[in-house]
Amino acid sequence: MQCPSCQHTDSRVLESRAADTGRSVRRRRECLNCAFRFTTYERVETVPITVVKRNGSRETFNRAKLLHGLLRACEKTGLEPARLELLVDEIELQLQQRSCREVTSADIGELVLQQLAEMSEVAYVRFASVYRQFQGISDFVAALERLNRRASKGTQLAAIG
Repeated sequence: MQCPSCQHTDSRVLESRAADTGRSVRRRRECLNCAFRFTTYERVETVPITVVKRNGSRETFNRAKLLHGLLRACEKTGLEPARLELLVDEIELQLQQRSCREVTSADIGELVLQQLAEMSEVAYVRFASVYRQFQGISDFVAALERLNRRASKGTQLAAIG
């Protein structure tokens, strides 16, 4: 590791600890030449995920874009931004664990909707209205019926178990 002060390449590690909820390692280092102390972060390098859009174009998965969409859908629903960040982390992890490096935007949308259905019905409908491009009231009614069927299945399973 090159020292940011003198560019010497030898340093020693003074302290290591987990950072970013265990997905990276934070290291405090000291340059063996000038004794300058600095911090480095070590992360697992992941292969980028390519998102195939509805129009056939491709772009690199952007977690900030997904988080922004979730924040918009969840405005004034009481869901905390930290919880939405965890949701984005979970979705990104699911995508990284797939063997295929390409995923459709529809797949990502469905993953989000599955999670939102359990978190907030209002956020679910708001996200679905944009993601599924609702054209009228009938689209909203259909989404609400799907949500209602899902809730009744959960109630039936709870009664059985």
